[in-house]
Amino acid sequence: MNKILSLTRRCVEDYDMISAGDRIGVGVSGGKDSLMLMVALAKLREFYPVPFTVEAFTLDMGHAEGVEPLDFSPIQRLCRELEIPYTILSSEIQHIIFDVRKEKNPCSMCAKMRRGALHAALQERGIAKIALGHHYDDAVETFFLSLIFEGRLSCFQPVTYLDRTGITQIRPLLYCGENLIRHTAQRLELPVVENRCPADGNTRRQEIKELIYELQGRYSGLKARTFGAMQRLPLPAWEPVEHRRRPLPEELEE
Repeated sequence: MNKILSLTRRCVEDYDMISAGDRIGVGVSGGKDSLMLMVALAKLREFYPVPFTVEAFTLDMGHAEGVEPLDFSPIQRLCRELEIPYTILSSEIQHIIFDVRKEKNPCSMCAKMRRGALHAALQERGIAKIALGHHYDDAVETFFLSLIFEGRLSCFQPVTYLDRTGITQIRPLLYCGENLIRHTAQRLELPVVENRCPADGNTRRQEIKELIYELQGRYSGLKARTFGAMQRLPLPAWEPVEHRRRPLPEELEE
């Protein structure tokens, strides 16, 4: 957990993600990434130089026909232990996408609907900042997705201000590799909720994940060089604002 905290703090500082008095909402899907983000921010607030608070939100996607509803009570218990306010937001997003619209490529629409529901809940509560659980591997995969399928050099930004809603998105886990997150979540016995999305494992992102895995085996350090290039080019908003020491490749890929 100490390594997660160290990398999270460095990412937060490199991109000036947290200011004094921030109320930070965390979108908790129940997966390992969002749970680790919530725990990391809960622990970071205990010693970070500027005060901030954390609140967790889970968007219940509802369930498509034949899919059992999810149980978020273990996450509720974890939030009580961490002294984090926790809100479950009800929706019928999964039913709409799979049963009503029968989307063949549902990920884009699903993401848009999730964002809309979360942002509306934040606005109702006067929260202007949301932390998302995207990590180092997500960033590299998104870069390759944009390159291969869209023909452009692009990726989500570490910090994004959304002028339509007045909400700022931050991604504090960008220096944390997926393997590090997975192993830490297992050691901490975090209550991961199984992903029951009907499209899980059958998406373009999964194709890219498998491609990168294959290329990484042939060209060691591929992910680290890609991530470094995103910072050095830099992609829009990807250059660390303070030019602090960046993570070494072996730190990211553990």
